[in-house]
Amino acid sequence: MLKIIYGNVPNSIYHTNVYFKNMYEPEWLETDLAKAIIRDIDRSEVVNGNCILSPIFGQIPPERLAGGTKTLLLILNEPERIFNASTCGDNCAKWLLEIGRQMDVTINLRHMMSFGHRESFDILVVNGGEEVHTMRELIPIAHKYLAQMGEDDEA
Repeated sequence: MLKIIYGNVPNSIYHTNVYFKNMYEPEWLETDLAKAIIRDIDRSEVVNGNCILSPIFGQIPPERLAGGTKTLLLILNEPERIFNASTCGDNCAKWLLEIGRQMDVTINLRHMMSFGHRESFDILVVNGGEEVHTMRELIPIAHKYLAQMGEDDEA
């Protein structure tokens, strides 16, 4: 299940680009799910674990993938850690849900991400233990915790 903690989380990995650059393993890119994510988000093809074929840049190393793609790969391959998924755009939301269908993962969000207005999903908001299944259910709960984050910043 996808679990979300809204607001500041002291033990979350905030700088996902730096973390990815220093910690990713080439085999992470060779799974079917990783290839599908890279194809969708970056419009690129995995040649091997060290080489991506971009239609814009040609051959690139994995470090040049989009920030959201790198964060998704981290979440997929290190599910025991909490990553700042606010580095992901809304185009990553369906992949967060897919990863959450395959395994339990906890992410940190510091903004309101859209998981789609027509789809139903299973998300656990860890802050208060609320389980939600639609954006209509998620928005007021997420807003409550994100507003608290703003209050904490002002204190």
